Amino acid sequence: MEGRLRLPGSATDALAALDDLIATSIIGRQEFARTLGLSVTDLVCFAYIAGAGDSPVTAGDLARRAHVTTGAVTGIINRLERGGFVTRRPDPADRRRVIVAATPAAAERVRTVHEPCHALLEGLFADYTQEEIAVLADWLSRAGAVARGCLEESRET
Repeated sequence: MEGRLRLPGSATDALAALDDLIATSIIGRQEFARTLGLSVTDLVCFAYIAGAGDSPVTAGDLARRAHVTTGAVTGIINRLERGGFVTRRPDPADRRRVIVAATPAAAERVRTVHEPCHALLEGLFADYTQEEIAVLADWLSRAGAVARGCLEESRET
């Protein structure tokens, strides 16, 4: 497939578009969370848990990733467990730690809520060559790493 002819753009234009996407995504995340009966933080934490698949996620891992205290993450896990979104069990290697896993029913419920938007976003890729998609994926991955680094820096100050 051939890529479309694109108008010239600048880093400033791209960052403005990214800012708009982030703002819209924040509002969308709030709506998705509301639909599922969760807070945004709870939904973000559930996404981290579900995204881990079969890899174990501990309460401490979740607290670090979500930038919340271990006390706050306990409340988040309690709410997610009560809502049927996750299960928790002691870590067999260290019974002081808790391993949290997404329930298949909850993962499917969240997937169903996100699916219409994800389908539309996937459709956008039809306008791009595989090489262009590779550049987009690379940039988004690297931008995610930069954003995580900025979060870590803000935590230290």
